Amino acid sequence: MSKVVAVVGPTAVGKTALSLDLAEMVSIEVVNADSRQVYRHMDIGTGKPTRAERACAPHHVIDVVDPDDEFSLAAYVGMAAGAVADIRRRGRLPVLVGGTGQYVWSLLEGWNVPEVPPDAAFREKMEQIARTEGPPHLHAVLARVDPVAAGRIQSTNVRRVIRALELHRATGELPSRILWRHGDGIDAVIIGLMMERDMLVARADARIDRMVRQGWVEEVRALRDMGYDENLPAISSIGYREMTAYVDGRVSLDDAVTGIRRETRRLMRRQRAWFRADDPRIIWFDYGRPDEALAGVAGLVQGDAR
Repeated sequence: MSKVVAVVGPTAVGKTALSLDLAEMVSIEVVNADSRQVYRHMDIGTGKPTRAERACAPHHVIDVVDPDDEFSLAAYVGMAAGAVADIRRRGRLPVLVGGTGQYVWSLLEGWNVPEVPPDAAFREKMEQIARTEGPPHLHAVLARVDPVAAGRIQSTNVRRVIRALELHRATGELPSRILWRHGDGIDAVIIGLMMERDMLVARADARIDRMVRQGWVEEVRALRDMGYDENLPAISSIGYREMTAYVDGRVSLDDAVTGIRRETRRLMRRQRAWFRADDPRIIWFDYGRPDEALAGVAGLVQGDAR
């Protein structure tokens, strides 16, 4: 038995809800695999489980850094691997939950992620190139250095492009050989949640509206009052950058919400493509039929817990 379960899938599909239902059936602890839920003070816009929900089962690697702290893939792997090992030592079942594919596979596949500290001057220089020449130009620089890495990183993901170039500069190695080098992995049952596209889009739109009603604008205003700059990776993520533009008076609330919906749909497409590429490893369930899906998932998880 693997003694580890992973629940993956696109945003808004219901991963958190499924994990909470499982907590009523099996002695589990949740290990977060969402790249934004690691940040403190960012609760509503990240869809973070509430305190009441977290009381249903212990949650790990949530609220571990402030929005202006550096948080690398290596830091995540270290924290998540430590949490998994500790949960297993206590005889409970670790359930990895999240839609950040890089986090999920880095942990399960045992990626040897380098601890190369950030080079602020180099990053500023690369960001200036991206601003003046455009992200495709910077991506082309990476493609000349390492075509494999460039093929795996979207040109629009400027931070990841710069990180790959930074690794090459610091180590002299090809980023693809560093970032995707495997060590000892974790055997896991990987559960994927899917849903018919129109249903998923409707769920995502409804969730965005609910977040606004719950106080997302006030949350972003509080972050600005605490001095967190909009250019920080945490604050410039989907939803927060649009809400920051509204709070700063640059766009209307309707325009901000429209932008969030558009970018969320793009994120869902990327997530679906990422996880679909690993279909042979993933056992898929249609969460448009939640009762049927839960019954099937529970059977797998309860068997894995024994």
